Amino acid sequence: MAFESGSVSFRMFHLPQPLPSDCVRLLAENAAPPIDTLGDNELQGWVSGRHLLDRAIDNDNAYFGGHLRVTLMQAARKIPGPLLRAECKMEELAQLQASGLEKLSGRVRSEIRRSVTERLLPQMPPTLKGISMVVDEPNQVVYAEALSEKQLDAFNISFTQTIGFALIPFTPDTTAIHRRKGNIRDWNATSFSAEVGDEQVSNDPGEDFLTWIWFFTEARGGLFEADKLGKVAVMIDGPLQLSLEGSNAANDVVLRRGEPRFAAEAKSALLSGKKLRKAKLTLARGDDTQWTGTLDASSFVLRSLKLPEGEKLDAASKFQERMMYIDEFRNMFFQLYDRFCTERNDPATWSATVSEMKEWAANRKTRV
Repeated sequence: MAFESGSVSFRMFHLPQPLPSDCVRLLAENAAPPIDTLGDNELQGWVSGRHLLDRAIDNDNAYFGGHLRVTLMQAARKIPGPLLRAECKMEELAQLQASGLEKLSGRVRSEIRRSVTERLLPQMPPTLKGISMVVDEPNQVVYAEALSEKQLDAFNISFTQTIGFALIPFTPDTTAIHRRKGNIRDWNATSFSAEVGDEQVSNDPGEDFLTWIWFFTEARGGLFEADKLGKVAVMIDGPLQLSLEGSNAANDVVLRRGEPRFAAEAKSALLSGKKLRKAKLTLARGDDTQWTGTLDASSFVLRSLKLPEGEKLDAASKFQERMMYIDEFRNMFFQLYDRFCTERNDPATWSATVSEMKEWAANRKTRV
């Protein structure tokens, strides 16, 4: 599964209490039904982390490398769009020819689509998807591939119904509360442009944080001290997505080519009040150990996070090493967020920081 090799994409959750001692039994009782029972509706349930059809969950396959590792499997039958449109068109043409009409009513076309769907759907092979989950119980953290809001809802509901309590997603808000950095809902909107007032910009603490990281890397050197991990360098790179609240599409700018950080469009976006919503984030320790992935500022979702290379080990030890690297990334990332929150919570310090950021935004060098 995804946590075992290659880059990883995940959302982090706080585990508010220990897992029940019989959690494996609970997962097994809520295992995915057999795939041959799949009908027209979606089928969902837990499988082991080995593969999406491994329904027989037990202590031997639920744990791997010292971590609980299971997957929420989802199966459905779907008709490819081009096939459905072609079959509907064939039926519409046949009915036009038979009736002598020039055009079919919307009701008739809807009925044709329903009839074609009922005929084709049972013939479609199952489409399988999985939301992998790894539990780091000593650190009270769960990592899961619940990236979209739809996946998050499905995962949360299944976990709660199975285990008996809900997980708490780590967002800018919940992370600040969990790490005793205050309630970010008390923060007012802040503009980082001298040309735009506070009332005109978004009040998204995650966007403030990611924009602050960008400033921190360029104006302050991008180095900070992380407890137990030493000096850490942080870098921001493209693609960059800068946003400003509003329905107009022009309020979203995505910069990809060349060196987007130094593009004139990046400076213009900052001066217009836009803030960084998504960007490639790199954290590197002093020993050249490096993590790189794309951060969604508003949700703290990490996509395509590349882990350090590590050693050549057996599968279980390799998995354990990769989870150690993920945990180190989480620690460094949260300590960087702590640093931001400390500045943000002190009015005098934050006022000085905002002045620095406005000057930085106005005087950034650009490259053609």
